[in-house]
Amino acid sequence: MVNCSGADGKAKPQNQHSLPPLHFLQYKGQANLHVFEDWCGSSAVDLRRNMHYPLYPHSRTTVQKLAVSPQWTNYGLRIFGYLHPYANGEFVFALSSDDNSELWLSTDDSPLNVEMLAYVGKTGAEWSAAGEFTKYSSQTSKPVLLSMQRRYFFEVIHKQNDRGTDHVEVAVSGWARCCPVVSTVQFVLLLSLVFIALLLTDVAHIPQTTASHRQSPAKQQGPTTDAQREDRRDSLYQVPLIDSSFLKGILPDCVYKPSYTIKDFPLQRYQGLQFVHMSYIYPNDFTRLTHMETENSCFYPENPSYMKMFGFSRYMRLDRPEKPSQGKGKSLRGIFTFLSSLSFFVKPLSFWRPRDEDLEAWAEEGDNGGLNERGNRKRGRDSVWSLGDDFKGTEEEDPTPPPVFDTDVNWSQTFQVNHLDLQAHRSDWIDLRCNVSGNLLLEAAHLTFIFHSHGPCRQFTLVRVVNVVKRIDGVQGSRYLLELELTDVRGQLLRLSHYIYALTRHSRHPGKDFGFGPVKPQQVLCNPVGFRWYPAATVHFIVPVKNQARWVQQLITDMEQLFRVTGDINFNLIITDYNSTDMDVRKALEKSSLPRYVQYVKLSGNFERSAGLQAGIDLINDDHSIVFLCDLHIYFPPSIIDTIRKHCVEGYMAFAPIVLRLDCGATPSEAKGYWEVNGFGLLGIYKSDLDKVGGMNTREFTDRWGGEDWELLDRILQAGMEVERIYLRNFFHHYHSKRGMWNRRLLLP
Repeated sequence: MVNCSGADGKAKPQNQHSLPPLHFLQYKGQANLHVFEDWCGSSAVDLRRNMHYPLYPHSRTTVQKLAVSPQWTNYGLRIFGYLHPYANGEFVFALSSDDNSELWLSTDDSPLNVEMLAYVGKTGAEWSAAGEFTKYSSQTSKPVLLSMQRRYFFEVIHKQNDRGTDHVEVAVSGWARCCPVVSTVQFVLLLSLVFIALLLTDVAHIPQTTASHRQSPAKQQGPTTDAQREDRRDSLYQVPLIDSSFLKGILPDCVYKPSYTIKDFPLQRYQGLQFVHMSYIYPNDFTRLTHMETENSCFYPENPSYMKMFGFSRYMRLDRPEKPSQGKGKSLRGIFTFLSSLSFFVKPLSFWRPRDEDLEAWAEEGDNGGLNERGNRKRGRDSVWSLGDDFKGTEEEDPTPPPVFDTDVNWSQTFQVNHLDLQAHRSDWIDLRCNVSGNLLLEAAHLTFIFHSHGPCRQFTLVRVVNVVKRIDGVQGSRYLLELELTDVRGQLLRLSHYIYALTRHSRHPGKDFGFGPVKPQQVLCNPVGFRWYPAATVHFIVPVKNQARWVQQLITDMEQLFRVTGDINFNLIITDYNSTDMDVRKALEKSSLPRYVQYVKLSGNFERSAGLQAGIDLINDDHSIVFLCDLHIYFPPSIIDTIRKHCVEGYMAFAPIVLRLDCGATPSEAKGYWEVNGFGLLGIYKSDLDKVGGMNTREFTDRWGGEDWELLDRILQAGMEVERIYLRNFFHHYHSKRGMWNRRLLLP
């Protein structure tokens, strides 16, 4: 009999590498399986970055084995329950998966006491084959002492990307009492929680552990992109506004009538997009997605393939020697440089060696004088690539390695360049081919006229220019939204957010011949009568939904946070619900801490976006409030309510901010994605103006969506209004799974 006990009488395991073969668990019962679909990444860290993890999975079910392979892509799994050992002893657990995974086990039945036993990778680059438990040392645990009289909470976390054979499995070896026993070791998996009859929004029963919210060390400090750096625009809404009475008399009144409106102009279907122009921004808000230009370099006016090969050759000029040297040495050097360049493109060059007489002949003819347009020497049919007469009939191989021509690099090469202002070459037309370019930038020189002509009132001192939005009109004059931080005589910080008009006037001076001279346009700053925004206007966010419980709950949570941060009670969330069965939307709204304006309407039938939006519009009694037609999967910056108010002007202007669509696996804190330049589904407009243009088109757009936003845009423009269009900082559209959405059916095997 082998004595495996130590001095303390406890079982003493052998060396871990000499353990009996690992065996899969023998299973009885079930465990919880929570699935998080359509989320990119390969590591557990990527899974925890999902905003719905761990409480709101895409689906909740059970599993009978800790060996799962759904044969799917871009998903994450959370498997949890209780282990019931069949015998007393020390056990070693092992884990295998593609891609990363983690195995956690509690010291008892409490989820609060979990410890990580084993894992496959941390960066997402690691994986193992099915049944492979020794690829990494981290795959096997240290021996764990367990008692058959107790149960132990466990948790398995698994992340799979879009490549490889997806799987995750747990195996075990153990000692019963003192000596190795495998055949009698069994574990019973019992169903940890009953949740089959619960709604997806009922989450109180779901355990949250250290594993659920474990954070990895930050890869870098601070924001990941320039667009997410601190900007005073983001918090300007917190600064009190100057009383509008102080602004009277500072500027003369004038009529606001831009030349680009197209009232009653007959538009073809979806032609309105051609009449929407971008506004200019000052100072730089860094909405240009510089971190995404490796995937889309459309900002630079070059063909992408040209840019890849030649870079910025059109923007820079290399310095050349004043007097290039003459002679054979220079010619030979030129030939070798030329051949070295060709060797990159022509593979046979590495197997060919030029003869000395060939080099001498080329040197006499000049650098490239003896080569034709294809790089061949001008000798009739003879080619520099041919082996020559000396090699005819040769059967023996030359043991000498062929030469390799290294490129001769001129490290002292200098160049000349002028200041490159690519913004000056951009147009205010919407470029549907480019979705990384960001807002058009306004140079500070354009603002000199405004501040020198009419500075702030003497009662205030200018602290900083926070934001300027300019809408160019080359005929009538440009419109400015001017946002300044000022201090009054008592030192109180205030803000000015006001529209002014740089009206263009054409005056004529007497001439000698006909009594009139050339036209000399002059700009006069004035106050556009009627064109003003209202800080207290109520903003109604209207969102139609159907069976999207996790996203509806997230929307309510985000709106609660918006209310806590801003303290603004003049906004309203309206949810129109197409008879959702996965949650009680009305109850969730009633339990929320949102302001008193929250409204809900229940609809029947199939999901119809246009009809759902119109049902929400019909609930609004105040025609002088703002309707914001919204989507369910939006992340709102705290300044969103103030921003919508500032860019909606009743009777004149609607607001269509450009949202950043996040990539699969991206989050607002690590934003990667693209600007949705062609979508107008997120739209702010006064209720009176929306009614005037006829509201949503519920006749044509019934059981489909897509196109209703452009059709509405046509009618808004035909009514003589304009649409403000800018890229909005920290305004994101979450990437989300489309499985199970309104127009999709399950494809059964």
